[in-house]
Amino acid sequence: MFKLLYTFFIFIILSNCSLKPVVKHHGVPSLEKKKDTLIVNKTNKNEIIKFLGSPSTKSKFDNDVWIYIERKQTQSKLKNFGKMKIFKNDVLVLEINKYGILKSKEFYNQDDMENIKISKATTQSGFQKNSFIYEFMSSMRQKIDDPLGQRAEKRKQIMKR
Repeated sequence: MFKLLYTFFIFIILSNCSLKPVVKHHGVPSLEKKKDTLIVNKTNKNEIIKFLGSPSTKSKFDNDVWIYIERKQTQSKLKNFGKMKIFKNDVLVLEINKYGILKSKEFYNQDDMENIKISKATTQSGFQKNSFIYEFMSSMRQKIDDPLGQRAEKRKQIMKR
């Protein structure tokens, strides 16, 4: 009886384990197929929202650039300790003119994004340690931290000893 119960318990546990990998999906499903339904100089904003839904992001500089994303991840092999691996990463960039008509569309897949060159240039800070702004802010911080100058008095007394 105990062996039968034990075998049944093991069978239930193993049957619940799935051999299929878990896939995490983010964004618009089947973006590559849906982009073909959009026709440049014919499709309008309402049709785009009907086909794809609201955009994942809109351009910060120009509200007439909409970006749609599709991303699929799965767990990698056991040797990588189950880290998530991206196996599909698609981006659709739509530019819409002032009349609400699709002006252009660009589709990028994972291979295209690996070929994009990213600038190595960085922006330097606007002040240095010996600049007027740095000295002014430092003196303001000292006045806020010790408005009566008591700490400075204590330091002078310790230095005299």
